[in-house]
Amino acid sequence: MNAWRNTWAAGSAAVLLCLSGCASVSALFDKANAEPAAVITPTEPVYRLEVDAPGDLRDLLTTYLDLSRYQNAPVGDDVTPAEIDRLMAAAPAQVRSLLETEGYFTPQVKVSRVGSSKVEGPAPQASAPGVGSGPSHRHPVPKLLLQVEPGPQAVIGHFDFQATGALHDAAESGDLAARVLIAQVRNEWKLPPEWTFRQSDWSSAKSAALAKLRADGYPAAMWADTSASVDEATHSVTLELSAESGALYRLGSLDIDGLKHYGASTVNNLWTLPAGTPYREADLLDFQDRLQKSGLFEGASVVLDTATETSQAAPVTVRVRELTLQQATFGVGVSANTGPRMTAEHIHRQPFGWEWIAKNKLELGAKLKSWSGELTSYPLEGLYRNLIAGQVERLEAVSEVRSSASLRIGRSQDTPRIERLTFAELTHSKLDTASNNGTITSNNDALSGNYHWIYRDLDSVLLPTDGQTLSTQTAVGYALSHKDTSGTDHNGPFARLYGRYTLYRPLGAAWYGTARVEAGQVITHRNVGIPDTLLFRAGGDDSVRGYAYRSLGPTADGALLSGRVLLTGSAEIARPVSARTPSVWWAAFVDAGNAADNWQHLHPVLGYGLGLRWRSPVGPLRVDMAYGDDVHAWRMHLSVGIAF
Repeated sequence: MNAWRNTWAAGSAAVLLCLSGCASVSALFDKANAEPAAVITPTEPVYRLEVDAPGDLRDLLTTYLDLSRYQNAPVGDDVTPAEIDRLMAAAPAQVRSLLETEGYFTPQVKVSRVGSSKVEGPAPQASAPGVGSGPSHRHPVPKLLLQVEPGPQAVIGHFDFQATGALHDAAESGDLAARVLIAQVRNEWKLPPEWTFRQSDWSSAKSAALAKLRADGYPAAMWADTSASVDEATHSVTLELSAESGALYRLGSLDIDGLKHYGASTVNNLWTLPAGTPYREADLLDFQDRLQKSGLFEGASVVLDTATETSQAAPVTVRVRELTLQQATFGVGVSANTGPRMTAEHIHRQPFGWEWIAKNKLELGAKLKSWSGELTSYPLEGLYRNLIAGQVERLEAVSEVRSSASLRIGRSQDTPRIERLTFAELTHSKLDTASNNGTITSNNDALSGNYHWIYRDLDSVLLPTDGQTLSTQTAVGYALSHKDTSGTDHNGPFARLYGRYTLYRPLGAAWYGTARVEAGQVITHRNVGIPDTLLFRAGGDDSVRGYAYRSLGPTADGALLSGRVLLTGSAEIARPVSARTPSVWWAAFVDAGNAADNWQHLHPVLGYGLGLRWRSPVGPLRVDMAYGDDVHAWRMHLSVGIAF
């Protein structure tokens, strides 16, 4: 073994020497054939300019004014006094043109000579190559002063928008959609009266108004005329715009490109707009989003044909890239709630040739071991899908061990803002909880009918900063109890209600706020045994931070149990750490809540702290340090994504 190592080491050294030598030889040839290095031409001041103007305008003038930019000239160039006089004479007109872009139309400008000053400059260049330039010398240069008094900044005095073409004709004939669109362009105009005028804002506002017309039925819209008239006496600007709308486009046939394994129905069933529907960009984006969320396509694009001759039945081209029929994923991770884990997931998008998607996921962790399986049909008419799902789980948390299983059969519907899920479920749960008198065992089954409803109105589903979400769950069923060690559980009917509301709002000056409230209740006789998976606990991520996962609930004989009522709330403010890192935020939060047997015995506990947020492309990564006021201890929470 040692001989082999020595031989390998010697060989490696030889190879390295060879490579080093080759590199050296190559460097010699490269040096001989290399392009000449770029020559940096030295410059020297030919005059010195001082700009006397307000700070923001001073930066504008020193950046773009010829008199400022030509202060330095290449060494050896002869800048004559006549050339300097020409730049001085042209400066006032250039200043006025630049200030007009910022809304200053009556500036007072003065350019003058105020003497000369000495500046450091290089000595004359030596004629022989490779000879140094010698020590620097001082020479006098003219000193110029540019004085600018910008005057009042103009504001918008009047704004008027008119439409011509098909949009105008439709509005005149009483078409409500056309009148609403014209009103929206006027109401959403981004440069209203009393706002200061800037050329950049004027251009941006025109672009936004035209984009609104093109997105809401008139993709060929263009400006017929736009004008900004300045009244220098009143320092006001009158804005007048006229848009030629072009034809109102209506949707025609759907042309699909890219299908190989899946039938055309997988796309057609997600297209909910009949032929002849007026074109709306938002409708096409919603359709594209549904395609990407269907679980069948890696990517999708939806494009309207804007040819004028087909405007009344404009074809829509759909290009898709299919996902592979099978996919396996393996992962290793850690959860603040359940500790380290390994996961394996397999997806088959056409098992046995069926138009269904089969998912199987196995999770093995220190505290949580589970298997879940799901069969989901391809999209059906009306955006519905049929589903069959099952789950088996073993969870260890806070002196308890819970074994559970469930089987559900139902149907889902996913529209742009609302998700609906209706299903029947068979649930089994066995809970062993440590108490002062030994282990308490609860063993219960339930058969229930369920309806889940989620509403989302957000600026971004992945990274929301403005909007709201509401999630509700309702269930009615019958619970079956196997006598536990206390012998108190009985059979009986029950109902379960749950709701979660979250509000996102920008607070100004780069501050953002989030508020959340959730509540739940199981309604039944107090002696009816309900499976633990249908009851409530609090604590952990997305609940009450500062407390362990599922650590908040009612107690009996020293044993922590699940409650029949739940109430939690949270308030959080956040902002970017700095302007250079807009995706990294810091946050401060306060959480409160608890679970109990009834509302009279529910006593909320507090948790509060600070956290960091990384707003990644796949969702926010949150790291929180929270203090549990009731347990007098700090706890770190780590989570990814948004819970709805």
